[in-house]
Amino acid sequence: MTPEFCAGLRDFLLNALDGEVAATKKVILAIPENQLEYVPDPKATPALKLAHHIVASEIWFFDSVAGGAFGEFPGGDAPPTPAAVVEWWESVRPAARAKVAAMSGDDLAKVLDFYGMFQFPGAVYLNFANVHCIHHRGQLSSYLRPMGSKVPSIYGGSADEPMTM
Repeated sequence: MTPEFCAGLRDFLLNALDGEVAATKKVILAIPENQLEYVPDPKATPALKLAHHIVASEIWFFDSVAGGAFGEFPGGDAPPTPAAVVEWWESVRPAARAKVAAMSGDDLAKVLDFYGMFQFPGAVYLNFANVHCIHHRGQLSSYLRPMGSKVPSIYGGSADEPMTM
């Protein structure tokens, strides 16, 4: 991939990622405060931990692309509430995104190794960030009704939040 293509791809994917923020926030904020540890199956990730994983992963992808390498995924506990998860994300996302937005096409075109599984130009991993977010947000949204919450609209209306024209 040429540096020019990688810069254009980066711009497209950053806009795509930005476009998912509102829906992701709505799904996270729909987690009931009394259901933070809810899991639909013993192998599943608890709701609050999954919410934190969604947003922490995006920051990790941004930092990894900007840093030119994938390191260990950051550990640590999730913030204590859905609102605190969103607040943390809002506090760190602009700077992490800005680092990627400021990268040169040459830097974005450098091939990064993803733990021996993939070797792609850095810009390509922004698509991984986007589909990863969407995948886990869908997983989390499927927890909401069993937790006693409502499913917000994501790309259109839901049974709980119908689309209005």
